[in-house]
Amino acid sequence: MTPRTPHLTLTELTDAVAMGDIDTVIVAFTDMQGRLVGKRLSARLFVEDAASHGAECCNYLLAVDVEMNTVDGYAMSSWERGYGDMAMMPDLTTLRRLPWLPGTAMVTADLHWLNETPVAPSPRQILRGQLARLAEHGLVPSVATELEFLVFDDGYRDAWKKGYRDLTPASDYNIDYSILASTRMEPLLKDIRVGMEGAGMYCEGVKGECNLGQQEIGFRYDTALVTCDNHSIYKNGAKEIADAHGKSLTFMAKFNEREGNSCHIHISLRGTDGSAVFADPEAEHGMSKMFRHFVAGQLAVMRELTLFSAPNINSYKRYVADSFAPTAIAWGLDNRTCALRVVGRGLGMRVENRVPGGDVNQYLAVSALIAAGLHGIENELELEPAFEGNAYASSTARVPATLRESADLFAASTVARSAFGDEVVDHYLNNARIEVAAYDSAVTDWERTRGFERL
Repeated sequence: MTPRTPHLTLTELTDAVAMGDIDTVIVAFTDMQGRLVGKRLSARLFVEDAASHGAECCNYLLAVDVEMNTVDGYAMSSWERGYGDMAMMPDLTTLRRLPWLPGTAMVTADLHWLNETPVAPSPRQILRGQLARLAEHGLVPSVATELEFLVFDDGYRDAWKKGYRDLTPASDYNIDYSILASTRMEPLLKDIRVGMEGAGMYCEGVKGECNLGQQEIGFRYDTALVTCDNHSIYKNGAKEIADAHGKSLTFMAKFNEREGNSCHIHISLRGTDGSAVFADPEAEHGMSKMFRHFVAGQLAVMRELTLFSAPNINSYKRYVADSFAPTAIAWGLDNRTCALRVVGRGLGMRVENRVPGGDVNQYLAVSALIAAGLHGIENELELEPAFEGNAYASSTARVPATLRESADLFAASTVARSAFGDEVVDHYLNNARIEVAAYDSAVTDWERTRGFERL
């Protein structure tokens, strides 16, 4: 078996540029909306200058809506402040080839102000802050994200022209675990899997899901920052590869009234020596005291931190009973009706958070999981008994029902402000309020269909 391509060193990149093998380096970061943004640089310029000094970009990239419109209310960026620059500083440990883009390498950047201080509201910086808090406890998180998507036979530009209506899904019926129906998508799916392997990821496999044309490609767990960096590249790259196939795919949390796209996040903690701090074979369910505190913290502050797991209006359309998307804030042993599902043993002992959808910003969601877990560990919160049965039918607390409710809970959260700081909390609250206001002012097809003639 051919081993996966490792990340490039700067020396290897320099040699590849000299040989004419690589001519372009993408310097990019993940914005508030979870998208890769940045610049394509001449590979020669990157090697000679940007690798050590970074590349500038406008600070409005962390202060726009999903349509890239400048909006009011951000302390870091405005017309009054002149929309100045921030620096994309390459993290050279992330330098890699992008096999689906010939002659192209990519590096993930950290954002700094021009005085070299980190940009606090940057999603990657927020996660770095939570990783530093874990490190103070001698803990290292292992994380995996399970990202689902829907495939359509229409290309992206045709889908745009159709207003994303009457698209042709890449299957005609429920294809959960189906080999036959998924084979029709295999040319695309294989190119995605092989492409991601060539970009240095460990692809475990792919399976069909319930909605029409729905698939999930799984990747091996890694440390939290590596997983979140890979998530961004995979999500962006999968769209680019689909476009090259004349198809489109979407990670929307809820594209239609059928099953939504989830992004279940698995997280486990280890000691810096690699020890399985979540496992205790002598304890009930094999769960260590630390693990029980960690899960208790998730339950205690899940509602107030949901904004970091469900950042969009559409995110909340996914929370439907009996749909495999969670509604009840409960934990269970291998119970998919609960928001938190505990699985594994030993080093694999972990909790799966089922709240995030495919539209999640993974840096923010993982940051929230760590902050909640630390809240439980530092306060030694006691874990309630595991829920047994159908949590959808229970009377337990519910996941927030709307972005508006979630933003209000986040605004009032002392845990959020303590973990992330006022600057970060206020920044993302502004983003949520802008989205709510835009949604409230929109006139939808649903309203026209019901009201044009009959009202």
